[in-house]
Amino acid sequence: MPGLSVTIITLDEADHIAAAIDSVSWADEVIVVDAGSRDGTADLARAKGARVVVRDWPGYVEQKNHAATLARNDWILSLDADERVPAPLAGEIRELLSSDPPQRAYRVPRVTFHLGRWIRTTDFYPDFQTRLYDRRAAQWRGTYVHESVVVNGGSAGELRHELEHYSYRDLADHLDRINHYSTLAARQMHESGRRAGAFDLLVHPPAAFLRNYILRRGILDGTAGLLISLVNSYSVFLKFAKLWELQHNSQQPTSNSHSDGV
Repeated sequence: MPGLSVTIITLDEADHIAAAIDSVSWADEVIVVDAGSRDGTADLARAKGARVVVRDWPGYVEQKNHAATLARNDWILSLDADERVPAPLAGEIRELLSSDPPQRAYRVPRVTFHLGRWIRTTDFYPDFQTRLYDRRAAQWRGTYVHESVVVNGGSAGELRHELEHYSYRDLADHLDRINHYSTLAARQMHESGRRAGAFDLLVHPPAAFLRNYILRRGILDGTAGLLISLVNSYSVFLKFAKLWELQHNSQQPTSNSHSDGV
């Protein structure tokens, strides 16, 4: 039976870390790689029995891959501090690892608690995340955003039960994160050669709203579904607006603004 190591990377997660560790207390070990928290995250993790390593922040991909190298076991469950593994998912993972799993990595559907309810509509759900993997055959890859576990020469299986996600404190926190991640997304798109124009600004945001509210049934979640659909549409608009700004600024002249003799 393969052993299981849970890895969690943190920075100022005192509000979440204890509950996250409690939800995986059944695992063989829990490793927390902390990037220098000032709110007592590391001490709280140690008090819960986790092995804590403090390491400067190199980026999401590098920190998660480093956490995997610290594990005693090859099978890794990568957990964010704002996530919880409920009993049904824990049982499914334990049953899977009771023998040699047929796949080298597994995706899990993630459900987010936001605006007072579990959101199982819009782009929020099912937010499949590859979190259970054999480090000998899979690693974290990515750039600024959307880092993910990639299986070497293969694909991931799927688990049935949900991973719980307590991502946002409130709508203001949601908007703050959109502002941050849309900047990273625009930068990543710009560096990959993507460009934005009026078509992207006019078409993609309303298309995102229709996808979220109608095709992905946000309408069934009432006002919460409407708000999330609008905010997701705004996120798309902001991403393309920032991409347009990047390409516009990159075309600005770099010579001195004053002419000779002035």
